[in-house]
Amino acid sequence: MRLLPFSNYNLKTPKILEALNEASRSLAELKGFANSIPNQHILINAITINEAKDSSEIENIVTTHDSIYKVLTESGFKEEAAKEVVDYRKAIWRGYEIIKEKGFISTNVLVELQGIIEHNEAGIRRNPGTKLVNSRKGDVVYTPPQEEREIRDLLKNLEDYINDRNDEVDPLIKMALIHYQFDNIHPFYDGNGRTGRILNVLYLVLNNLLDSPILYLSNYINKNKGRYYKLFAEFYENDNYEDWIIYILNGIEETSKNTIELIKQIQSEMEEYKKDFLTKLPKIYSDELLDSLFYEVYTRINYIEERCNVTRQTAATYLNSLVDVGLLELEKIGRESIYKNTRLIDLLSKF
Repeated sequence: MRLLPFSNYNLKTPKILEALNEASRSLAELKGFANSIPNQHILINAITINEAKDSSEIENIVTTHDSIYKVLTESGFKEEAAKEVVDYRKAIWRGYEIIKEKGFISTNVLVELQGIIEHNEAGIRRNPGTKLVNSRKGDVVYTPPQEEREIRDLLKNLEDYINDRNDEVDPLIKMALIHYQFDNIHPFYDGNGRTGRILNVLYLVLNNLLDSPILYLSNYINKNKGRYYKLFAEFYENDNYEDWIIYILNGIEETSKNTIELIKQIQSEMEEYKKDFLTKLPKIYSDELLDSLFYEVYTRINYIEERCNVTRQTAATYLNSLVDVGLLELEKIGRESIYKNTRLIDLLSKF
């Protein structure tokens, strides 16, 4: 495998620069729009759940929004696919915390995130034998580096490239090359795809192109999966880097626009919900309570107790009153009372 930077590539071809211009404009618009949202956590929670679901689906880990939300309530709901999606979101948050604290991305960070995703401490591959196999035909489509020393050397090179702020390559083009190189190295026994997709958004945050982890390509890749694997193979086999880079840049543009639309719809839904809330239950309305109902799509009595600083009895009264007027839906899971914001669930399920 070659080391980064791929200095023999012309990264300023007319086609690349055209796609870069559109991607940069859309991403900047997303960053500005997201920063206008008063409660960033509402936005981040909604988007990261959709990303976790879409990214896991690429790896054939398929579940429903409803199952994911039940796991999030810590209510004892144990669907394995949903738990894996929730662990993926946990890894996103952990990566974001590290970036904000340390200001760099290291091999150790990637190992930690993969450990959260896979629930193990296997770390970097040590044993040869890893091959990527076509699930339909059973033939080997790619054999990544096999020796641990080579894998670690390649990861060190990747780490240096990620954290080099002094080169002249645009960060969005670098992100496309980083994504390709990480997938090529395939450093873990499992969880490479999901770890690599988290690396994408962490890199954007690292370079101040986003202030929060809200842009993910998984939905775009899912819709264009055949082209993704085709272009990856063409890059590896025929050095067709241009089409790969343009594919990723187009994904950034499309996903930025879709994310802006999702933000607008969340804002609109919160405004409509607020109107209904004030009309039906004006005596218990507060901005804190409204935010809490959109913080996650499922809530529990103790969540409201903590976030609104009220007694447990008052929190229960609030939630049951909202159920009575049709603004929440109550579901019993074992002994637990779970309160569902069905409007938000329906909205997120469409994206």
